Amino acid sequence: MENTRVTSRPVVWLMLGIILVALNLRPSMAAIGPLLSAIRGDIALSFSVASLLTMLPVMAMGLAMFFGVGISQRLGEQRTVVLSLLIIGVATLSRLFLDSAPQLIVSAVLAGFGIALIQALMPALIKSRFPGNVALCMGLYVTSIMGGAALAASLAPRVMLDTGSWRAGLAIWAVLALLALVFWWSQRDDAPPGTITAVKKKSFINHPRAWLLALFFGLGTASYTCVLAWLAPYYVEKGWSEQNAGLLLGFLTAMEVISGLVVPAIANRSRDRRLVLGALLGLIIAGFCGLILSPQYLSLLWPCLLGLGIGGLFPMSLIVSLDHLDNPQHAGGLTAFVQGVGYLIAGLSPLLAGVIRDRLGSFEWAWWSLTAVMAVMLLMVLRFDPRHYARHFH
Repeated sequence: MENTRVTSRPVVWLMLGIILVALNLRPSMAAIGPLLSAIRGDIALSFSVASLLTMLPVMAMGLAMFFGVGISQRLGEQRTVVLSLLIIGVATLSRLFLDSAPQLIVSAVLAGFGIALIQALMPALIKSRFPGNVALCMGLYVTSIMGGAALAASLAPRVMLDTGSWRAGLAIWAVLALLALVFWWSQRDDAPPGTITAVKKKSFINHPRAWLLALFFGLGTASYTCVLAWLAPYYVEKGWSEQNAGLLLGFLTAMEVISGLVVPAIANRSRDRRLVLGALLGLIIAGFCGLILSPQYLSLLWPCLLGLGIGGLFPMSLIVSLDHLDNPQHAGGLTAFVQGVGYLIAGLSPLLAGVIRDRLGSFEWAWWSLTAVMAVMLLMVLRFDPRHYARHFH
């Protein structure tokens, strides 16, 4: 029998805890792009190798998704979140003492593993604890993820200027992990491990719809990871300062925050999400075209369009996955599968863009490639008719 255990924590405090935890899920990656020029000045890194700082943690997130649900079931949600925050905090703080590319990459992979444990747990937790407001709560959760990225992208260059060290600009985000850890621990739940679910684990490997959802999520997230890794370096190459390029990335992620809040609320009015998904993909296509054709003119418009599109697409991809199954644990398992495969796909995006930059001397062809991917995703959206969801997972 399904167990949707009622928590002793008030729902408002639980949601606040989720928000604080979610703020920690991107700074370890988002702080790197604006500081990449300074990092490359201190440590020998080609653009291809630098792409590993975003690619490998995303790949680690994908791989860890496949066993993250099992870990959360064994440890319980409380211990899983605490363990994850400890991993993220230690990995982030360790960057104060790094002096080589391999050490920096190891810290990124370790942070990615901690991030994945949380991301595998949260969709099922939200669907079970907030059954009447899944879209809104997923929007708050994902918006908080984007908010953490915005903080890191905007403030990391400022920290570097104030301290004279790019290492401090990367490591200071361990403070966020400490804050979330203290808040989450203060609301500790004494329920024993393993009480999160009492339903049989469901495999999605043989379901074509699960693979379609994973491909859709992965391709959409590829645009996010590529922009996160290379937008700031792209504008530094155009003559912008590191601080201004970081602020531009911060502006983009701020637009993601707004979209992540507004779009799920709009989409919550109907179970058919196709019109919303199509509009978001159109915004992303327009943003990439502007970034290529006129990066210096209307330079705030293109990141604005990209941020609004990407910020809404990320939560909507997960919401569409959750829509397919009513059981919270099965739906959580599906989203873990979707994210696992999706992050493995998305992780290749920064590497391919870095290789394109090394070979062709410009990021423009990477932006064109992502524009074509978004056009393909418009065709995939037509498959997401909610009237047919039930037949895909019998």
